[in-house]
Amino acid sequence: MSALLPLLWRGALVTAQVTLLAAALAALLALAAAAARQAPWRALRAGGAAYVAVFRGSSLLVQLFWLFYVLPLPPFDLRLAPLTVGVLGLGLNGGAYGAELLRGALAAVPRGQHEAAIALSLPPLQRWWRIVLPQALRHALPPATTLLIELLKGSALVSLVGMADLSMRAGQLAEATFETGPVYALVLLGYFVMAQAIHGLMRLAERRLARGQA
Repeated sequence: MSALLPLLWRGALVTAQVTLLAAALAALLALAAAAARQAPWRALRAGGAAYVAVFRGSSLLVQLFWLFYVLPLPPFDLRLAPLTVGVLGLGLNGGAYGAELLRGALAAVPRGQHEAAIALSLPPLQRWWRIVLPQALRHALPPATTLLIELLKGSALVSLVGMADLSMRAGQLAEATFETGPVYALVLLGYFVMAQAIHGLMRLAERRLARGQA
């Protein structure tokens, strides 16, 4: 059993890396798409809505395959490294779900807060950034925890585009050692521990944000 741990540990590090990078990209895209859908310009609203519809309405696996297998073909001729494909695929997909999550959180901010910001003569961007968004984040954090854990679980698909993550290492070890039960028991434990770490960190962020807005 101890001989399995080093390879699985390296795979877990790859899983953590792609999940964290994809989560950062998803957060930026979600923020941009949510802002676009709140914009006064129709073209921006349409662009944000189209992004959400495309990436939320199609399979993550197909998106990863498209990035990895279709982009290198003409007329694109763009070959991406497996890590880039994993981060882009997960980030684009997670960002679409995150945009809808953030849109709901923005809608939960009381109308009086918007009116108070207008009464203070704050420009629209400052109203959104300094008044509305901090309060929306407080509403968004609990469901964002679930989204991040789903992103972690979805990262198992990156093994299909050549990344040596935890799931790929598990398959290799199970084939080489025939110890399928112990290998996948460790993999199950690994994903559980990482999911609990995400849950703990997000609960900490919730408490800090609540104290800051108390």
